[in-house]
Amino acid sequence: MDLRAAVHFVPLPWKLCIHPTLLLLVQLSLPEVRASCRILKCNSEFVAATFDLSSGGAAALSREAVNAGYCSALRTYAMCTKRMARPCRGDLAYHSAVQGIEDLLIQRSCPRAGPTAQPRPQPQGTLSEDTCLYEKSFFSREGRMPEYLHCSVFGDLHIRTFSNDFHTCAVQGAWPLIDNEHLYVQATTSPARGGTHPTVLTKITIIFKNWRQCIEQQLYQAELDNVPAAFADGSVWNGERRGHRSLTVRTESPGQHTEIRAAHIGTLLVVRQSGRSLSLSVSSPRDIVEAFGPDHDLQLCVWGCPASQKLNTLRPPSPDPLEPVSLSAEAHCAALLPARDIYYQACVFDLISSGDLNSSMAAVCALQDARNMISNRKGVHLLPVAAAGRVLPHLMLLLLLGMLGTVGAA
Repeated sequence: MDLRAAVHFVPLPWKLCIHPTLLLLVQLSLPEVRASCRILKCNSEFVAATFDLSSGGAAALSREAVNAGYCSALRTYAMCTKRMARPCRGDLAYHSAVQGIEDLLIQRSCPRAGPTAQPRPQPQGTLSEDTCLYEKSFFSREGRMPEYLHCSVFGDLHIRTFSNDFHTCAVQGAWPLIDNEHLYVQATTSPARGGTHPTVLTKITIIFKNWRQCIEQQLYQAELDNVPAAFADGSVWNGERRGHRSLTVRTESPGQHTEIRAAHIGTLLVVRQSGRSLSLSVSSPRDIVEAFGPDHDLQLCVWGCPASQKLNTLRPPSPDPLEPVSLSAEAHCAALLPARDIYYQACVFDLISSGDLNSSMAAVCALQDARNMISNRKGVHLLPVAAAGRVLPHLMLLLLLGMLGTVGAA
């Protein structure tokens, strides 16, 4: 099933199904599930199969088509649980899933017989030893290391694109960051309490798509105050081949930071919670980033913000850039980020718009990730460029003087 993201979520009557489904997700993630009972795999496949329906992708479909897709996924889910009946005998999570499926089939008036959600066919053929290790495979094929690109999404809402453009976006709802043949990443922003630009990144969804014999489709989701160090099915790795694991999840700060390494596509994703918002940093090879068709024309990490959604980061939300709150924000951010680059400017913007000192950590962490992911040190710092719209002349003068002062000090 081709998973698509939508810009705006459109509530539908079948959204009432979400509550029992979330209950299932909680129950199915219990640690008591035995290794021989693979009910978590059934759960992950169901979540992935219905993701485009529940994320707003159904907006272009009729209600009947949406319900038919949901019923197909439920019938597939039911078939998966039947295959697990023997190894999952006596397992609480398994029996909760079976009962939950039954309830949802009745609630949606789904016929017991009908089409099922078919998995994506896997290419046939024998894989070489290094096929699931992207860097080794690329080097043996090209005789050089791949070119890596970097994207980060942080703060209120700042995006450094793969092409090193920097945008601040006034977006709300679900937006695709990456959507190619291998990877789908979606960011969801929600209104925040208070602030001048009250939106924060509250949810990140990552789907690793089936790829040859390296991995099965895998789902990762993080929400505000819940940054798990595991995939949605409770596992921490996927795709073991000749002693190497294609997907691995690790953390050094449980609940605040998670790293996902996808060796089969040479990609690293870092999810963080900084203050009251999430952030994401990505390092991925150019040919992986560019593996998409012309219909995938909405990817914030590739194209940046739509013109109508751009904010001017050089114009502080405060009405007067010389008032105490503005000067205090500049001093605070200058102590954390000496270089007057986009990260400093984002820090000032977030601090003034939110009034929360903790919001400055989003830019600090984004800069640290950039240093870790970008091999060319000179490419880490980007100078701020005015967005569309008029910039206050005296503010521009202050910024230019600040830049000259930094250069002179160096």
